[in-house]
Amino acid sequence: MMTADSGPTSRVFFSQRLRMHYVDWGNPDAPPMLLLHGGRDHCRNWDWVARAFRQDYHVIAPDLRGHGDSAWSAAGHYTMANYIYDLSQLIHQQQLAPLTIIAHSLGGNIALRYSGIFPETVHKLVAIEGLGPGPRAPDVATPETIADRMREWVDETRRYSGRRPHRYKTIEDALARMREANAHLSDAQTRHLTEHGVNQNEDGSYSWKFDQYVRLWPPYDMSRAMVAALWSRITCPTLLVYGEESWARPPSDGGRLDHFRHAQVLAVPKAGHWVHHDQLDLFLNAVRGFLA
Repeated sequence: MMTADSGPTSRVFFSQRLRMHYVDWGNPDAPPMLLLHGGRDHCRNWDWVARAFRQDYHVIAPDLRGHGDSAWSAAGHYTMANYIYDLSQLIHQQQLAPLTIIAHSLGGNIALRYSGIFPETVHKLVAIEGLGPGPRAPDVATPETIADRMREWVDETRRYSGRRPHRYKTIEDALARMREANAHLSDAQTRHLTEHGVNQNEDGSYSWKFDQYVRLWPPYDMSRAMVAALWSRITCPTLLVYGEESWARPPSDGGRLDHFRHAQVLAVPKAGHWVHHDQLDLFLNAVRGFLA
């Protein structure tokens, strides 16, 4: 039996023939809560949040395809449709609906779109800086044609085909890179995120677990207007979180907030993009209040 201090159990599910990894924090009779990480991240970045909620919820945290311990796409192609399907499959296979979702960045983008497509399956939703840009005004033209976008994508993909994952000679070198990425992290957070985020190579060096190709955005996706239409279909209470020191814009910018039926906004001071790391206690208290 899992104790309050024990870690999660690693589990596997399959989606589009890919072996997908997630961690299960136990308490299966409690209401389900799914934690969805951001780009180039991994499921163990949620450990502090999971421990805070595991007594009241059945907490599950997956690795996105191409991330963490989930399989990489053989084609090196990662689309929003793929990510949404993976999320839908995990919820369907494990019979988690209706559930609460807390998601960050890319994960937030996925969760928001999923919640608009399947609104009946989501009980409450917390999205940390997952909105992306809002819809353009009708008089603002798309700056590129599909031919331009395809040529740019082909050129960029060709460049990435020659790239090799960076190798850090020691784990301390990888730790230094993690500190550089987020100066708000404590030493303990930095070490935890790094140790769960790297694999050791055969030569003893270390590389991040994510596929380099996840950095490439497909040349075509839902339009901004289509995404906003999905936001308007979300029926559950929604909390949109952003860090006041982040590069991301507040949800109200560009009229994005206007597309939600039941959204609240939480601005977190002294926090960057990783709000749930930078101001953990404030974030947890706010989310507890929202979920209650």
